[in-house]
Amino acid sequence: MLLNAIKKLKSQNFAQTYLLLGTENFLLKEMKTAIVEHVIEEHEHDFNLSTYDLEETPIEVAIEDAETLPFIGERRVVIVTNPFFLTGEKSKSKVEHNTDRFLAYIQQPAPYTIFVILAPYAKLDERKKIVKTLKNQSEIFEAQTLEEKDLLQWMSHRAKQYSVTLSPNAGEELLKIAGVHLAVLAQEIDKMAMYIGPGGGEITLEIVQKLAAKTMEHNIFELFEKIVHRKIDQALEVFYELLRNNEEPIKILALMTAQFRLIYQVKNLSEQGYSQQKMAGTLKVHPYRVKLAAGQARYFKDKELMSLMDGLAEADYSMKSGKIDKVLAVELLLLKIANVK
Repeated sequence: MLLNAIKKLKSQNFAQTYLLLGTENFLLKEMKTAIVEHVIEEHEHDFNLSTYDLEETPIEVAIEDAETLPFIGERRVVIVTNPFFLTGEKSKSKVEHNTDRFLAYIQQPAPYTIFVILAPYAKLDERKKIVKTLKNQSEIFEAQTLEEKDLLQWMSHRAKQYSVTLSPNAGEELLKIAGVHLAVLAQEIDKMAMYIGPGGGEITLEIVQKLAAKTMEHNIFELFEKIVHRKIDQALEVFYELLRNNEEPIKILALMTAQFRLIYQVKNLSEQGYSQQKMAGTLKVHPYRVKLAAGQARYFKDKELMSLMDGLAEADYSMKSGKIDKVLAVELLLLKIANVK
């Protein structure tokens, strides 16, 4: 977890080698930044901080740098990115790496250098000796998709960096509005913290509702909340608001179709006894989206969902073939949903 890793860095408890692994790029960037900030002073960056892209530069060049004494200060930080030779994937890079040299360095790293391997991959090739050794000799930080409780904790920590707090209901509302993308959430929290100003204020539900930028995904979520409760007049209001924001009816219909499909899949897997976490892995969507879909699935029977998905497919064909006005097609579909009891 990022917060625990940063706590260790603050205590000056450094590892000689860090392996930053995972597909959540925002967390990888935050961890890399935290290492640099806690290991060397800002005025040392020009002398004691180096970054090498291993799709362009041989690993031995980075190792030579790591074995060079710091120019000023006590430590150097050497960062290597895109170590494709640690995976089973094929790369277009024509750079050849001396992995034996890398293996030797990992086993006996320079005591004055913090060596950071930034691997933006879901996994490494565990069959390779270099990978086994690296995992044994390094401190590993895995940047994987955060679950809801971890997201809320991360958001709260982000707010505290600005000396403000985030109320629990405000955090949950922000997830609904902004979604689960960390870069977007960070931007929203930063904005609200600056709006409050330093001094122990709180980001409240009202502040989130007032300031959070509503995404297309949130508007579709709101549309669905009205649909599942059969508040079709309010659903139409959301639809017309989307049109005023220059959203295409075909795009709106496509997002509606995707959400109905997700609801049907979640409902089906739930009846088979799948947990929400297992559903998220099977469907390859964020667990928070599964949670929301599971809540909406309770308002539909299987036959109703199948009928509605048939209606969505028919509307899509009619719109794209020019048989019906696009706006009218969505209006008729919403009215059809109103009659589903």
